[in-house]
Amino acid sequence: MPNDYPARSFSGEVPDTAPRTLLAKLDGLGVSYDVSVTGRAAHGRDWWPLSITDVASGRVPHWPGVVVSPRTTNEVSAILKLASEQRIAVTAQGGRSGVGGGAVAPTGAIALDLTGLDRIESIDTISGTVKVEAGTFGPELETFVQERGWTVGHFPQSFDLATVGGWIACRGAGQYSNRYGKIEDIVRGLTVVLANGEIVELGGRGPRQAVGPDLMQLFIGCEGTLGVITEATLAMHPVAPCAQRAAYEFISFAEGLEACRRIMQRDARPAVLRLYDETESLRNFEVPQCALIVLDEGDPLLVKATMEIVREECREATVLDPALVEQWIAHRNDVSALAPLWEHGIVVDTMEVAGPWATLQVMHEKVTAALKSIDGVVVASVHQSHAYLDGACLYFTFAGKPEGDYTAFYRRAWDEASRAVLGCGGTLSHHHGIGRNRARFVAEALGSAYPLLVSLKAMLDPLDILNPGALGIGGEPW
Repeated sequence: MPNDYPARSFSGEVPDTAPRTLLAKLDGLGVSYDVSVTGRAAHGRDWWPLSITDVASGRVPHWPGVVVSPRTTNEVSAILKLASEQRIAVTAQGGRSGVGGGAVAPTGAIALDLTGLDRIESIDTISGTVKVEAGTFGPELETFVQERGWTVGHFPQSFDLATVGGWIACRGAGQYSNRYGKIEDIVRGLTVVLANGEIVELGGRGPRQAVGPDLMQLFIGCEGTLGVITEATLAMHPVAPCAQRAAYEFISFAEGLEACRRIMQRDARPAVLRLYDETESLRNFEVPQCALIVLDEGDPLLVKATMEIVREECREATVLDPALVEQWIAHRNDVSALAPLWEHGIVVDTMEVAGPWATLQVMHEKVTAALKSIDGVVVASVHQSHAYLDGACLYFTFAGKPEGDYTAFYRRAWDEASRAVLGCGGTLSHHHGIGRNRARFVAEALGSAYPLLVSLKAMLDPLDILNPGALGIGGEPW
């Protein structure tokens, strides 16, 4: 974790562990579990920035009753059957690198640590797929496939700390997603355990099928609320033999967005196409206006054609040193500054949303204006991080030093920005997921489809034991 609880007594009273009767039944199943104070405290949190000050002071808002660590799908099934019988909540956890509270196990719940399911089961180098258990961390999977000449191509900022199951549960996006797709584009098959312990196999028979609705999509992005993902089959690509880089400077964010739109709508899909506003360009690259960094990799002929289209569509921009791309690569996963800022009273967070090209500039203006209107906000900035034929992801950052309650300040910032995004017709989240932080907006974001999600929850998890409150279903939102 980016910051761990201090090596001293925790503040406040430590709740009791799970009931002895439950622990005895876990003993009977032969699964490993932990009821230590340190273990329970660690699994009562994820990377939600709001928890950073709690950790620094030794405060634990949520104490799971027990941390259970299965090693097989069958053990997960047995645990969920037991949880259903006992009516005890279960929060599935991987690397706990999510930033919205989605992996926070409620007080008294079972924290289901899936990192023991870490086997890479098979690789098909003819079809280009790999079958892997959900608790496998990104570096281990990528090392395994690259040694055989392949890549999954999924490199989120949390790559070193997140698991395959976490990628899928939150509909994650890697930083090279323009080329390789978001995780929902990569998944070919799933094994899911339902709340009653039933094991369901989904997909895995080919790249496409027409056998009714794609049932895998019920669980991709469900954040452990509809079922627990234990295995996945993922598509791979051959390791890229060629790469090119470029960088440009635009006089405005709007002009940079327009260039990105033209590039994507000419069917050029550079792996990285990231545009920064003036604030972030100066902070990250010491470029005074709006920097665009571009990287593509793959077959040399395709890369050459893609980068030529990029050059044509950026002909009105100033050419910058392509070494800026290497600078970004070197620091792209560095979040070391986050914890010290919070510990010094500076509230900071990021919000990734998406919208169609026609509304992105308006969304940029309205969200930054909404954030800057809040007393205490000192910066509100944005970059475009993932692009598509019809739109893109805008990734906002805000920071401020509130006079009073930092939680109320944080909540208001999210309220104002989320309302601005939804008012522009944008998405509530692009790749971080909902967790608990955004749960209060899900009904508005889904509109007339929200009752359908509630009905699915009632059908698949009638006792509301699976991650209650996350994704805005099965419990009270934060």
